[in-house]
Amino acid sequence: MTTALPVLAAANTNRHYERIGGHAALQQLVEAFYRAMDTRPDAATVRAMHEPDLSHTRAVLVSYLSEWMGGPRAYSAERGSPMLRRRHQPFDIDHAARDAWMACMRQALAECGVEPGLRAELDAAFLKIADFIRNTEHAGQRREHPGRPMEVAPHATPITHASSPDPLTSPNRSTP
Repeated sequence: MTTALPVLAAANTNRHYERIGGHAALQQLVEAFYRAMDTRPDAATVRAMHEPDLSHTRAVLVSYLSEWMGGPRAYSAERGSPMLRRRHQPFDIDHAARDAWMACMRQALAECGVEPGLRAELDAAFLKIADFIRNTEHAGQRREHPGRPMEVAPHATPITHASSPDPLTSPNRSTP
């Protein structure tokens, strides 16, 4: 007779959602973030990209951050794929806007007492997203989308990234 071993789910030891304190902590973070945006002179341009009443915006950001940090997946269920660059495309987001957004988030993380290790991890992750969303260069020129490798350099794109259903017949596939 054999005894079946119990099946244990692998513990996710890096769920930012749990480490930050869950939903209530994210609500506090978002409140602190928009409070910083309302008061920081360097964030005036970014604040002007938002509606005067931030009630809905706050709720959406809490929902997004919850899912992004490994918590409940309500954002995608309600709003679909985040498509952050596309959602922010109507706004001119340059280095200064990115840096102002980051300054607000850094201030909020500090104000909420997020432990230093988690704060450093989130800062690095937020910076990647904020820079990805950046769509304008210093001189006001539009910055091309950094993704979509088939459009940027089809000859250098691995076959697994082909956009046609059959990568072997893709018109963008380079032949040796």
